[in-house]
Amino acid sequence: MGQTAGENIEPILFCWSGGKDSAMALQVLRQHDKIRVAALLTTVTSGFERISMHGVRRTLLLQQAERLRLPLQEVRIPPQCVNSDYEEQMRQALNAAKAQGVSRVAFGDIFLQDLREYRERNLEQVGMTAIFPIWKRDTRQLAKDFCAGGFRAIAVCIDSKRLPREFSGRELDESFFRDLPEDVDPCGENGEFHTFVYDGPIFSSAIAVERGEVVERDGFYFCDLKEKTE
Repeated sequence: MGQTAGENIEPILFCWSGGKDSAMALQVLRQHDKIRVAALLTTVTSGFERISMHGVRRTLLLQQAERLRLPLQEVRIPPQCVNSDYEEQMRQALNAAKAQGVSRVAFGDIFLQDLREYRERNLEQVGMTAIFPIWKRDTRQLAKDFCAGGFRAIAVCIDSKRLPREFSGRELDESFFRDLPEDVDPCGENGEFHTFVYDGPIFSSAIAVERGEVVERDGFYFCDLKEKTE
């Protein structure tokens, strides 16, 4: 059902990590007639110029935003950022969005109740509310839907306490999910792994990437993705 002229369409800010859960949540939102994703909001670590926690280069984040045809708003934080500083930077970004008429923020969280409550509390402080488009969806089914839906992604950050180094840099195909140990959530919802989506039905075209070196830092294995050059 398409949007009709004169219909009130609500602008939504989307907290975008660059990974598969964000991609699936964004796809769900785009199926709603009365919601329009106004912009992406992503935390970037200054100096490193990478998506915070995931370690993906900012240049690839910009490629995602371009192919999603969405404006990108960056929350800049310093390396080794303390939580109070992060929250202040986030608060400033949220207030800026609110001044533009945005009252709700969407997240790709699936089942971590404490994280949901944390996000809701922070939003409440600035008079905003949260949307969780894939909340309580079965993560095993989500993983299957991700592959079947034409999404393509690479595991870029691996918790070394939960998975071996070999998972870093792997394509998120059926074999990836099949090889996950039983105690690892299929969507990595407990932080076991993080991903970078480079293609899928929500993108105008695929992002050409190539795998660089895998490094271990602070208990995680990071695969350094780069823009592929001819």
